[in-house]
Formats: sequence, C-alpha cells, structure tokens
Amino acid sequence: MDAESDFGRRRDRRRRGRRITSFVMLAVLVSVLVISILILVRGCGPESLGEEDSKPDTERAEQNKAATGAANRNDAEPGKKEKKKEKPEKPFAAIPAPDGAKPLSDNLEGGGGVDMFALQDPQAGGAVQDQYEDTGAEKTTNSEPKDSEAERRSVPVGEMVLSDKQDESDGPLKENRLVAYYGHPSTGLMGILGEYQPDELMDRLKEQTAEYSRLDPDRPAVPAIELIASVAQPVPGSDGLYVTQTPKKDVQTYVDLTKKNDALLLLDVQLGRATVMQEVKLLEPYLKLPNVHLAIDTEYSVEDGEVPGQDLGEVDGPEIQEAVEYLDDLVERENIPDKLLMVHQFEDGIVTNKQVIKPTKNVQVALHADGFGGADAKAVKYELLVRDQPIQYGGFKVFYKQDEPVLEPRDVLRLDPAPAVVTYQ
Repeated sequence: MDAESDFGRRRDRRRRGRRITSFVMLAVLVSVLVISILILVRGCGPESLGEEDSKPDTERAEQNKAATGAANRNDAEPGKKEKKKEKPEKPFAAIPAPDGAKPLSDNLEGGGGVDMFALQDPQAGGAVQDQYEDTGAEKTTNSEPKDSEAERRSVPVGEMVLSDKQDESDGPLKENRLVAYYGHPSTGLMGILGEYQPDELMDRLKEQTAEYSRLDPDRPAVPAIELIASVAQPVPGSDGLYVTQTPKKDVQTYVDLTKKNDALLLLDVQLGRATVMQEVKLLEPYLKLPNVHLAIDTEYSVEDGEVPGQDLGEVDGPEIQEAVEYLDDLVERENIPDKLLMVHQFEDGIVTNKQVIKPTKNVQVALHADGFGGADAKAVKYELLVRDQPIQYGGFKVFYKQDEPVLEPRDVLRLDPAPAVVTYQ
C-alpha cells in the first residue's frame, strides 16, 4: 500500500469516526448537566462532606496552584538514596477460571458473535471496505497479502502488550486483565455504577469478570471499579475551573468496597480548565493506597473560552507523562504496589503528542478507546487509536444501553491486540 493510499484510508476512518461526534457531545452535555446538579444537591449539606470537601472553591483553587508546583518535588535530601524495600503483596485477587477451562484460542474458534478482528482487518474487508464504499474512494490492499489470521495479527491472539512494547513493571496488567464498571454514584446517566447499590454492583461485576476468566484462563480477570472522582461541569464555579469534586464519603465507599472484595479502584478525573496535575494531586491520599489507580478523561479538558460538554477538549502528551512520572515517584516514596494510568480517548487528536507518553518500571499505561456505536465503528476506532498508535496496553469500552449490538466478551477478546482493560458503562 503506497503512502497516498494509506493516508486516504486513515482519512476515511477519521471521517467515519467523527460522524457520531455531534451525537456523542450532545449526550455528554446532558450527562454533565444532570450529574453536576445531583452532586451539588448531594453535597450541599456539611454532614455529607469530608473536611476537604467543605472548603470553598477559592481555597481549593489555591491548593491546586500549590499542587502544580509541587508535583515533581523530590522530598528526599540531596545525595541521600533510600534502599528500596520489598514491595507488599498485590492487593487484588483475580476471579479464577473454572476447572477444565479451554485456552482462549479454542474458545474463539467457530462462528457466531461478532468477529471484531475481521472488522479491524483491511484484508478481510469488513469495516474498512464499507468505508471505501461510503466515500467512493478506491479500496487498496497490501501488495503482499498474508494468508492466515495469525500472520495478519500484530500480536498473537490474546496477547495484551502491544507490538514492540514491553512491561518492566509488576503492575496489575502484567498477568491479568481488568474488567471494570464505570460511572458516578449520583446518577445512572454516566454509567452502570450509578444504577445499583455498591454490594449488588459488585456481585454483578464479579459475574461479568468471571466470563473473561473462563474464556481466557491464562490471563484471569480482576474486577475493578472506575469511579469519576472529579466531574466536569458547564458552569465555572468560583475558581473558574469548570470542575467539581465527588464527595469524599462517596469515594471512601468504593475504596472500602473494592478492598473488601479484593478488587481494584480507578479514580477518573475530568479536567475542565484544570491541569492534569491539579486534579491528580487532589487524589494523592487515595493514590497512596495499594489498590487505587488513576484514569484521565481527556475530552473534558478545555481551554479559555470553551465549556466542557459543549466543546471537545484535548490533553497534550507531556501533561499525561507528568502524571506517569508523578505516579512512578509515588510508588518509590511510599513503597506501594505498581500503578496503572489509563487514558480515555474517543477520537483521534484528543490526545496530542502521544509519542511522548512512556510507561515506567513502576507504572503501566493503557490507552482506552472510548465511545459508543456499532461494532464496525468501534473496531476501526480501536485499530486507529490503540493498535496503530501503540503505547503499551489497550483498553476498550462496552456500553450496555447505547451500543448496537452489545458485544459479548468473546467478541471483545477477538480484537488485536486483546484489550487489557474492558470497561462497562
């Protein structure tokens, strides 16, 4: 495939992916409005807030400014280097596969379901072929087609680390897949987390997670909760940052829930006009906990004159890398288990300068292909954002109500590479 044809194929993919952007942004705006109102109502009484939550926004803004300056501070005295202690045991337990479970390759054989790899694969036609038909462009294929699916895959079936990437950490994705439920406890509009009480939610999550362990027993899945810890809002607030914090008592509820169930907690930040590190530093007390990790919702990061939920934001790679290095330093200082940083992206260009984002020996990085729609659009998006722009691991989101069809775990595991994090919203 020559460079001009390859460029045309990628351009057509971007156009197809953007067809649903207006609908997505409308849904985001409605969700942001509703959840902002609910958080304000939920947090209006001092009895519902922790000490930090009851502080005025202006004071929080001052703390944010101080946090930005302190993000990469080394608290150790110059010239002194502490001997690294042995790390504690992993604070999670995978759902074991049942006795006699077959390997993933056997479970993916045969027909039925949605072949997500075929929708990714230009040689197989599928989504790529449909795009050329839609635009009238000429379909091109590699001049040397590969005969087998194994040859066409970037990594062997089931492999989660992206092609030519390595994992030098001992983080949760090294030997396991994460299956997460996403949302905010105030409302079901932003995900399944708000639809059930915590204990029932965990029961459902474990059931969903167990299916992934059954299908891929070599990589048993771990249940995880992805809780929106800072929520972008359509009004500036007194600090002008267009973001509000989830009450501490709500965060603590899910800290306790995940710890009790040997599960993991990912705290998701929506940025508004705050910087990545302003929001991340506010979560430091939680990030010091062994089972708590970090996620960044990039599309809510807006500039002056823009409003989250109305304008599509973006985050620059160096900002994300600063968070990676902050987590790496936190692991060293606190002698805690290695961390995961997950970056949400639902359209090309929302994360700029992605090539500077590098995992470390203490921090894994997963690029999570977000957004709802049909199976073909989701497959192409995963190929464009994850396989074609590799960082280390890939993530994939399934929407129970908006996707058509709702993909089964077997469908998801056909993707190339296999998602290391599967999130349900």
